[in-house]
Amino acid sequence: MDLQKTDVLVIGAGAVGAMALWQLSKREGISVVGIEQYGRVHSHGSYAGESRVFRTAVHEGGTYVRMIQRSRDLWRELEAESGRDIYYEVGALSIAPEGFPDLVTALGTVREFDLPHRVLNDSELRKEYPQHRIQDGDIGLLDAHGGGLRPEVAVMSALDIAEANGAKLFFNTPVIGIEERADGVVVRTTQGSWLAQKVVVASGSWSTRLSPELNDLLRLQVLGLTWFMPRDPAAFAPDRFPAFLRDAGPVHFFGAPSFDGYAFKACTNPEWPVFRDVTEVPTSHTREELIKIGQRASELFEGINPEPVRQSVHHCAYTPDRLPVVDRSASGRVITLTGLSGHGFKFIPQLGEWAAQLVAGDETTVDSRFALPEHMKRLAEPGPYTGGGH
Repeated sequence: MDLQKTDVLVIGAGAVGAMALWQLSKREGISVVGIEQYGRVHSHGSYAGESRVFRTAVHEGGTYVRMIQRSRDLWRELEAESGRDIYYEVGALSIAPEGFPDLVTALGTVREFDLPHRVLNDSELRKEYPQHRIQDGDIGLLDAHGGGLRPEVAVMSALDIAEANGAKLFFNTPVIGIEERADGVVVRTTQGSWLAQKVVVASGSWSTRLSPELNDLLRLQVLGLTWFMPRDPAAFAPDRFPAFLRDAGPVHFFGAPSFDGYAFKACTNPEWPVFRDVTEVPTSHTREELIKIGQRASELFEGINPEPVRQSVHHCAYTPDRLPVVDRSASGRVITLTGLSGHGFKFIPQLGEWAAQLVAGDETTVDSRFALPEHMKRLAEPGPYTGGGH
């Protein structure tokens, strides 16, 4: 078998893979290759969909705050290096009834980490954010460092910089399998095989196909995205309308301001089951689902047309407790990053930096709970898979 050779090979050039390639390409004296089964910046992965919410006041508690703070710095670095706007720091506004558990946790997070924020009562919310239909007793938490991220722009920027730094990228090249050997890792693709000293597996929802050991851990959950056209689009522009999370009874919405000038993103997910493989995931909302989502949106937002002007359906690999997998094989040759569980795009720059550090054998700040053996220990404990994503 005729093998092409490289020092480091990254499988997957989506969100995490692009960040890993960006960081690895900065390292002196190593050759870097990226392999992607689809084209450059495609619509099939978990990251697609124009915008993602960036939050530091996370309702998942303090686990992610340091990761997000580091990622905030790296988002700015990526913007500076690429010359593109990626991170719109317009704030992230969480609205829920007073005492709502996620909001209570987020309030605890901002106070524990001294994050810049404001707390607004229902009267203040109605006055300052009339785009939202506010219920009596609602409170708002405005995360000053929150906002919107442009995922496709981010991935394109990271790949462009990696390539300019010397990384070789191959698209429309599915990976068939990987095999660790004494002299390195063989990566077989539809366009030939490679021998790499280190491999970073960043294949998202396709991770179980290359890493069977993840089969018991990961499940695919569906993420549905919808956009609505307001009668006054200017009111939903980034300078007037922060990214948001809304909770009203059993209804949870999340979204972002209008980046296209005519529609804003407001999403809630139907009761979709979990799946084991990408081929099982639906590719669109049903008509009935869209009608229901539109009705719910019109109950939460003022002056919008309840018919979505755009919609798309995506998927993401979830772990039971929604902690990501950041792991290195026993040999140290294969680094796996997966299981972002619907809320990981905001901290992918940190994952990319960790990938480069793990490849080099540097010290990292990776939480020990992210290691695969720790995940498998927790998997033995009973508990449901949970859903939702921003």
